[in-house]
Amino acid sequence: MVIACPRLLCSCCCPRDESEPVSQETPSAMAPPAATTGSDDRNTDSTTTVTHRTVEVGPGVRLHVAEAGPAGAPTVLLLHGFPELWYTWRHQMRALAAAGYRAVAPDLRGYGGSDAPALDDAGQYTALHVVGDLVALIDALGEKRVFVAAHDWGALMAWSLCLFRPDRVRALVALSVAYTPRSAARRPIDGLRALFGDDYYICRIQEPGAVEAEFERLGTELVLRKFLSYRSPRPLFIPKSGWGSPDDVVPLPSWVTEEDLKYYTSEFKRTGFSGGLNYYRALNKTWELTSPWTGAEINVPVKFIIGDLDLTYHSPGIQDFIHKGGFKKFVPLLDDVVVMKDVGHFINEEKPKEVSELLLSFIKKFN
Repeated sequence: MVIACPRLLCSCCCPRDESEPVSQETPSAMAPPAATTGSDDRNTDSTTTVTHRTVEVGPGVRLHVAEAGPAGAPTVLLLHGFPELWYTWRHQMRALAAAGYRAVAPDLRGYGGSDAPALDDAGQYTALHVVGDLVALIDALGEKRVFVAAHDWGALMAWSLCLFRPDRVRALVALSVAYTPRSAARRPIDGLRALFGDDYYICRIQEPGAVEAEFERLGTELVLRKFLSYRSPRPLFIPKSGWGSPDDVVPLPSWVTEEDLKYYTSEFKRTGFSGGLNYYRALNKTWELTSPWTGAEINVPVKFIIGDLDLTYHSPGIQDFIHKGGFKKFVPLLDDVVVMKDVGHFINEEKPKEVSELLLSFIKKFN
């Protein structure tokens, strides 16, 4: 999960390798649950079957990619957040494939079946590094331009993709995290610490190893239960005194099955959480590297969807920014903002049918 706050981010309103990428079959260790193939009624025709492979996007960086839908169809690139995987898009992949689109959902660098370069160097997880991966992936898919749908950290990376390379994006559907322009005045972690204090989860993550040790104490499954069940507009804190007990009982929300949790748990047990946590640790480095884009606009057609219980929707200043002109100023091709009632942060899993319908209705405008 990630927070975006105009009050601290926006002062004005509140080399990759150029050689041919290589694709190969995904090792069986990455195999997802059987339920990820086929449609919701387990119809496994050729348009809804999910296949897996790896794609080399640069020196030492291979991405695990899940795909569904007919070859040669318009491509929709689906970008996940934290603590998620390609699997967060399983429902939308089937809906897109059934509608005649090619759905492509990678594990981002540091996650799941993808490589995690230099885990001890968060500087390898800036927006520029991740966008470089995505541009190379689009090339490897044989596409000039793609549709993008993205959630949480995926949305932040998608905004950066649109900012750096709008020529590669036909349209974007962003979930949960709005675009907030770079502030020239303050580094993002400094602003978050001033607003929320040292126990705020993004601030706690900054110390390498500290949160990993806490997650190990609690156990991978419980950590995932805590994140996936978090459905509150209040800020999230991970106190230094401990984020609860390993004996805590945390029921799953209705939209996550035990089989879903088993897959997430198996992958994060195998990889650990450091790859995903490095995105948070690279926030200040990304801020340093993106000074040339201070004040820049997003010149791509956009639809934005958020839940009214999402903690990101209750960040200081964000609702005024979204609804009173700031968002539209910096995203002039913004088509629509949808606020889903009684919905939390993991919106594409909590409301899969509704999100799929909104996604399809928007991208069909550009066919």
